[in-house]
Amino acid sequence: MPGKNFDLRTTPQETAVIADAAVGDLAQRLAHRLLEDPPHPAPDDPAQALALLHLLNQLQQAAERLQRTAAVAAARAGAGYPQLGAACGLTRQGARRRWPGLFDHSDETPTEHPMMTTPARPFDVLLVEDDVADAMLIEEALSERGARNLVQVTDGVAALEHLRTPGNPRPDLIVLDLNMPRMNGRELLKVLKNDEDLQTIPVVVLTTSTAPGDVTDAYSSHANAYVTKPVNLDEFERAVQSIDAFYLDTATRPRP
Repeated sequence: MPGKNFDLRTTPQETAVIADAAVGDLAQRLAHRLLEDPPHPAPDDPAQALALLHLLNQLQQAAERLQRTAAVAAARAGAGYPQLGAACGLTRQGARRRWPGLFDHSDETPTEHPMMTTPARPFDVLLVEDDVADAMLIEEALSERGARNLVQVTDGVAALEHLRTPGNPRPDLIVLDLNMPRMNGRELLKVLKNDEDLQTIPVVVLTTSTAPGDVTDAYSSHANAYVTKPVNLDEFERAVQSIDAFYLDTATRPRP
């Protein structure tokens, strides 16, 4: 996990003990203040415990609101999801799920891989990927760089159906896995690059395969790029964002 970028005089365990004690004391005092009954109910009276439970629930919700405010402030000051996650004992992905969209608002300074240009419309990306976990990571990585209309399909047949359905937007980029059911990525790539209506759409192969034959076959079928999925999550995210940065920000795309 990345460094916290803040320095406490206590360990996480010591901080937890202090926080639990402070919140417990506050909740007890608030419960006594709000209860209409005497402060010392009978042992079999649940009023005190229920009041305490109610107050703790309210404190939890208040803490979550304050956490969101603090996360926004930290993001504006230059922190990214790795630092936000480290501050709360979460992974980068966990922090992004808890506080989505911190870097997508125009009134906030983007601090993680800002877009080089502002598109007139959201970019359309077709992701052909049957692995649910990888698809989620790719979607998260793309969303951090700006507005993306991402459509995910799980095999080549579904991809062609989507591309050939009248009214569906033409993708600015196709991100393609190789190993899928029905029609795999190798077969789909050949169909795409032999179709006069679809062959100009940039296709980036993003796969776990490092086999030289797969690399050669992909370029022989006119893939625009071949990228191997890194095992490390940070490297995986950077790989996806580098694809996005080049093909959607830097490269000149053909008009439909």
